[in-house]
Amino acid sequence: MAYSEKVIDHYENPRNVGTFDKEASDTGTGMVGAPACGDILRLQIKVNDQGIIEDARFKAYGCVLQSHQVLSLPNG
Repeated sequence: MAYSEKVIDHYENPRNVGTFDKEASDTGTGMVGAPACGDILRLQIKVNDQGIIEDARFKAYGCVLQSHQVLSLPNG
């Protein structure tokens, strides 16, 4: 099975990867996944005083492309 150019681009150039200071008052952190099979997603968001998501980052173990797709929503 051949992957599309878009899938290859997202694999080779992941977006929104990284972390924020988890102790910051404007940062929310969540983790989801199945450690038994190795798919884990750590998602962090920065929220402004009006409750609007201003930025998001992820660290993924397993399906990185899926994680990027999730973060393409709050980051426009």
